[in-house]
Amino acid sequence: MEELKTQLKQQIIDALNLEDITPADIDNEAPLFGEGLGLDSIDALEIILVLERHHGIHISNPAEARPIFKSINALAEFVAANRK
Repeated sequence: MEELKTQLKQQIIDALNLEDITPADIDNEAPLFGEGLGLDSIDALEIILVLERHHGIHISNPAEARPIFKSINALAEFVAANRK
């Protein structure tokens, strides 16, 4: 699971072009949106594309993604349970 979390962090960094941030800089419990990483709704769409491209997970309703995108821990649990 730790490897998946690190992989997700790197995929988010790459997809969002987050310069000067490493996977180690992202707290697994920190919120991805608002405080914490400070992502916005456009970033959420990019993360949805990451999930589709790298993990075969399709999220058709972005509103359903809110609890999934709560933190890296929540995202990793969702990916582990749903990837193809």
